[in-house]
Amino acid sequence: MTDQAPQKRLYIKTYGCQMNVYDSERMADVLRPLGYGVTDQPEGADLVVLNTCHIREKATEKVYSELGQIRRMKERKAEAGGQMTVAVAGCVAQAEGEEIMARQPAVDLVVGPQSYHRLPELIARAHRASGQRLAADFSADEKFDGLPAERHVAGVTAFLTVQEGCDKFCTFCVVPYTRGAEYSRPAQDILDEARRLADKGVREVTLLGQNVNAYAGGQGGGLAELVRRLADIGGLDRIRYTTSHPRDMDDDLIAAHGEIPQLMPYLHLPVQAGSDKVLKAMNRAHTAESYLRLVEKIRAARPDMAMSGDFIVGFPGESDKDFEATLELVRAVGFASAFSFKYSRRPGTPAAAMPLQVAEEAKEERLARLLDLLDEQQRAFNAACVGRTLPVLFEKPGRHAGQVVGRSPYLQAVHAEAPDGLIGQIVPVRIESAAKMSLAGVLAGHAAMEPA
Repeated sequence: MTDQAPQKRLYIKTYGCQMNVYDSERMADVLRPLGYGVTDQPEGADLVVLNTCHIREKATEKVYSELGQIRRMKERKAEAGGQMTVAVAGCVAQAEGEEIMARQPAVDLVVGPQSYHRLPELIARAHRASGQRLAADFSADEKFDGLPAERHVAGVTAFLTVQEGCDKFCTFCVVPYTRGAEYSRPAQDILDEARRLADKGVREVTLLGQNVNAYAGGQGGGLAELVRRLADIGGLDRIRYTTSHPRDMDDDLIAAHGEIPQLMPYLHLPVQAGSDKVLKAMNRAHTAESYLRLVEKIRAARPDMAMSGDFIVGFPGESDKDFEATLELVRAVGFASAFSFKYSRRPGTPAAAMPLQVAEEAKEERLARLLDLLDEQQRAFNAACVGRTLPVLFEKPGRHAGQVVGRSPYLQAVHAEAPDGLIGQIVPVRIESAAKMSLAGVLAGHAAMEPA
């Protein structure tokens, strides 16, 4: 007997960070018992959820543009005698809840990032055309308690949220206002979820948090202690975490990188700028020098550590000299990858009202120069992998027949000719070529027959 096909179709579009990816997966888990099966097309769906990001203005405007298209789909479905429920979730929902419904009446529900466990209740109320349509509170502990224990996983890697919210109040950032104060999940809950993932064939987990290395959910232990306990779970061979804050990178966590083989040698540690004047205006609570010393300590513990970071150019008051300090810091660190953005004013943040806003032309010129340098460093890091044999966790078939794709310890995509049967296994691959975004190689057994 086969399972009955889902009667209702759920379409979720995810914007922004890995935390939103995790949240979208959990929304699907919450709705699955109600008969919703995930579809990859919004047209004709019974429930459409836009899981939004509020970090940059352009991302917010994309949501409203998408809602215009969804409204037309909703009207077509109504004309055919059906019903489409439209929900906006995530950080835009938290920040602009009532405005969303006023600006786009096609929206039936607005659900903040700490309230999506209430989706079944809210959908039922919306269908009765009465009751609460806006849920945007900050009870993260209630949210995790309300989620189903079982997760639907489709691959050998998975995200696992361990911490939410932020108490740092960087002057450019909306996260403290949309995700609330820092909250750490109990360690036992995380370990139980990780064991269930491992039982389903997950080989690698990425621990998520707005300030993941501020995790304090154990009995006196921080993120390092949690990682040590996760490393004891059979079948869980790789552990990563993101995103970190330099001020929460303590000695115990640094030491863990040299002691725990499951903890991958890739660290995303946003610095944002290389000018102390700009860092102070951002309320980052670190200096360029303290960041560089921190990188030195991390690399002393794990010499092959690949560094990743975030950068904002054109922050209010940033001069040409300040920007040059950022380029100098980038050259000093040598990043394997990085994300860089033009400063975007977010209403309600202190930076939005700061004087000396930088002209758009200057932002674009600085961003182009920074991207050139970061691209050069990423290519150099990838090129240095050529000739090395790296353990690759194969995750899925490649675009070409007979090809599989996986990830190196440094999070690079790696392509190799290999049977699909190797998906889910960690296999030594000799790297033969490198591009900016990926590596290509051959299984080490084949490479051994090649001339040196």
